[in-house]
Amino acid sequence: MPPLAVVSVVVLCRAADTDGITPIPQLLAFLPWLLVPAALGLLLSTAARWPLGCGWALAAAAATGWFIQPYDGGSPPEPRGPVLARLRVMTANLEFGQAREGLLSALRRERPDLVAVQECDARCAEALGSAAVRKAYPYRSVALGDSAAAGSAILSRHPLTGAEGVRGTLRMPGAVVRVAGQRLRMQVAHPMPPMPGQLDLWRTELGRLRAYADGRGGEPTLIAGDFNATQDHAAFRAVLDTGLRDSARATGVSRTPSWPSATAPALGAQIDHVLVSRGLRPRTARFLDLPHTDHRALLVELDLYGPQG
Repeated sequence: MPPLAVVSVVVLCRAADTDGITPIPQLLAFLPWLLVPAALGLLLSTAARWPLGCGWALAAAAATGWFIQPYDGGSPPEPRGPVLARLRVMTANLEFGQAREGLLSALRRERPDLVAVQECDARCAEALGSAAVRKAYPYRSVALGDSAAAGSAILSRHPLTGAEGVRGTLRMPGAVVRVAGQRLRMQVAHPMPPMPGQLDLWRTELGRLRAYADGRGGEPTLIAGDFNATQDHAAFRAVLDTGLRDSARATGVSRTPSWPSATAPALGAQIDHVLVSRGLRPRTARFLDLPHTDHRALLVELDLYGPQG
């Protein structure tokens, strides 16, 4: 039965910790919705009085349900000691810079301390360079690319020093932020999406983000942006397995979709994330709707702790 065959192949790839080949990575992004064809298979098997098909459908639904659970991975232990600062971190993909006005409105309304912006074009850079934005965010790192989708930016209320970012087709700048005397490493994420014919590139760029996370040392680190991947992708779980915590997962909203905004939150995938190392504890996470972009922004509140032993 085709619906059950599709569900079975995708779930087997998930269980085998592989993203497979097209269309497996694309289907993995919507893994929870595979319960629909599994239920359809059960209905059809029941109507056809096919016991084997009923068992197959129930097994496929049970396996899908098992993997819908939030992924724990190599989450770090809870930080200890005094809280140095409480930070609000926002990430937003502006879809070719079109949502720049919506971003500016969100900045005024939500007043995040650190902002990771993806798909920031020349018009976006100009808007972020206005006197009002510079007054609110005097520290920044803007990296424009050769297309409207390629640029990214980091905005900060705290002193910021530019750092070598992660190499990719799209710009992924990095920085070191000084907060309450503590160094905080910040990295924008925006690997290429898993398009047919480009899966190797997608895996390679997520692999570079994993290498950055794995080589972070003991300093508090956050990676924020559009990862073009969900917790059901092995390439993304490999990043988490370096000991990073997904802020949405930590605050109970690990399955809230962030893309595409046209159907979220009813239907979609969570591909926008804020990942944090030990020394940062997520307190809340909210997804915000911005006009003129296919992504929802993510706003996370974090506690920053002092050096951890």
